[in-house]
Amino acid sequence: MTLLIDGKVEKGIIVLAHGAGAGADHPFMETFAKGLAAAGFQVIRFNFPYMEKRKEDGRKRPPDRAPKLLEAYENVVRSIPETDKPLIIGGKSMGGRIASMLAAENKSLKIDGLVCLGYPFHAPGKPDRIRTEHFPDISVPTLIVQGERDPFGGTNLLEGQTLPGNFTVHWAPDGNHDLTPRKASGHTQQGNWEAAMKAIAAFADKLQD
Repeated sequence: MTLLIDGKVEKGIIVLAHGAGAGADHPFMETFAKGLAAAGFQVIRFNFPYMEKRKEDGRKRPPDRAPKLLEAYENVVRSIPETDKPLIIGGKSMGGRIASMLAAENKSLKIDGLVCLGYPFHAPGKPDRIRTEHFPDISVPTLIVQGERDPFGGTNLLEGQTLPGNFTVHWAPDGNHDLTPRKASGHTQQGNWEAAMKAIAAFADKLQD
């Protein structure tokens, strides 16, 4: 498995997994990797097996089932040399969900924090089936970066949810699933993305205290 690595291990390591429909080289992933690297973190990206196959032959494939995704993510984490700096796992949408499941299920991994960008609180068209049953099993500090208008979990949905005490939420004003706001809102994609990166960096810095 090929790893895309940006930055040096100054403040810590952040592993970011991609969402269901686009790979590790997607502009969203690229922007966050470069931005967090500039803030002093080594950022590691990778493609899940189904995405690697898609890159090889150009055929569109659905995501692998959760056990295979979890295995791939765990293999990446175990391949990272241990340092005295925090190790944070996370990702965009599906990638963040798999990272959260890994943090909940595998207590043997040295994970210091979790970051979910656009967490998919429910599957498309199924708002009654909330994907938070494993949240109480996540013991590490967790940051969820969410758009206020995210169709998979915006402010309206989260108002009715009680998150564990070790969870915090950073809201992207008027943001959709990739944190992008409407033009009429007065906010910008760049502004929301930069604010999100600052929130992640501040969250990661606290793990060193």
